[in-house]
Amino acid sequence: MKFLKQAGGWFSPDDTAAVDGHLDRLDTKGVSRRDLLALGSAGLAATAFAGISGLPNVALASADGKLAYLAWTSRVEFMIQASRATEAATRELGFSYSYLDGQMSSQTQLDQAEQQLGLGVNAIILHAPDGSAVRRIAEYSAQNKTYFSNVWATLPWLTPFDVSDYYTLYAVPEEFTAHGAVTRILLDEVTKRFGGGKIIGVTGVPGFSTDTVRSRGRDAAFADFPKTTLADQLPGLFNREDSLKAAQDLLTRHPDIRGVVAQNDDVAMGVIAALRAAGLVPGEDVLVVAADGTAEGLLAVKSGQLLATSANSPAYQAGLFTSRLYDVLNGWQPRASERMQNWKSLIVTAENVDGYIARHVENGDVLPFDYRRMSKVLHPEDWDPQAQVTPLDIDHEWNGFEKPPGWDYPAPYRAARENGEWEAVTAQYAEHYRIPFEGPSPFAKS
Repeated sequence: MKFLKQAGGWFSPDDTAAVDGHLDRLDTKGVSRRDLLALGSAGLAATAFAGISGLPNVALASADGKLAYLAWTSRVEFMIQASRATEAATRELGFSYSYLDGQMSSQTQLDQAEQQLGLGVNAIILHAPDGSAVRRIAEYSAQNKTYFSNVWATLPWLTPFDVSDYYTLYAVPEEFTAHGAVTRILLDEVTKRFGGGKIIGVTGVPGFSTDTVRSRGRDAAFADFPKTTLADQLPGLFNREDSLKAAQDLLTRHPDIRGVVAQNDDVAMGVIAALRAAGLVPGEDVLVVAADGTAEGLLAVKSGQLLATSANSPAYQAGLFTSRLYDVLNGWQPRASERMQNWKSLIVTAENVDGYIARHVENGDVLPFDYRRMSKVLHPEDWDPQAQVTPLDIDHEWNGFEKPPGWDYPAPYRAARENGEWEAVTAQYAEHYRIPFEGPSPFAKS
């Protein structure tokens, strides 16, 4: 007899009342009892019941197609919020949806991708712990005629053009500028308030491409603030538990620090806990900046514990990727300059945090973006990216990463840079950008 796990115990597939109860609770419209049990027997029961156990709300997908968000961990708040927003976006655009926790393992994500492809998924968003499995998951997706997209971690110098047309989008915020901006805010305030001083860094995952880009932006900022120094750094692996330990170690080495550059808001939460444990007051004795714009990060800015964060917006990631996958599944074809993109983050400080909290945290059931209007299929004339979106410059993004032997620019990318397409796409997205990234939701009541 095979049993499936539920909150508080286990239930048998033969227990009709238990199965039907979970279908009701998961709001699995169109999902049969057989589909539910098939997912469970395939080893996906933990994913199917994530919503019951308090993880991101998950709607099971029927066998005729779905979007799968392969997140690298549920230990990071950004991933939880991005999943909830992606579920909302898929609901607006008519997708079925599943969320899978990769447990910080690329091999686990590779296994999950194979499982999802076997179940008939037709769209994937990959949010990986590193770039080691990106190519293989992208290739498996192409073999199954499934559209693939990837956010943040990747193999530097691997582009969608190197895999297939099914690899429709690689996109990240423009992190070099954003992390440099929050670092400058920190260094300026440390200089004004303390006359300068030591700064430490608590970074993310070593080798993670975006972690490296953020560190480059951070390091570049110090050139303009000679009275400050980056004294030391340790990896916090993008989560608060490991960041707490890293910050405690760094504080033991450098008890006289004046500032911390945290590589994301979860890292900042670990840093703030370490400062308190050391008898220091975050925001007074030691200043902290971070990245991502999660709910806890924004509330920390509001309370004064966090000086600034670069808000990438989990909800924006959800809308950008879900609308792209919807469009390509409905026949729209991106130009070369649209297959690798940046979006601009918002630097959030005490001056503008209230508006951002109102739109993204204390918004009830009001969507922060118009996900349908992001679609070029649903709105061919008046589509709106709702953020500053530009083609991604791979020389800027992967500056400092060694190119593989024999590497050359993909022909479509090179052509777009040379024939005016790059500039045309930049101008078109700017022209269509009407609903501001900063400000109230387009659905907010006046």
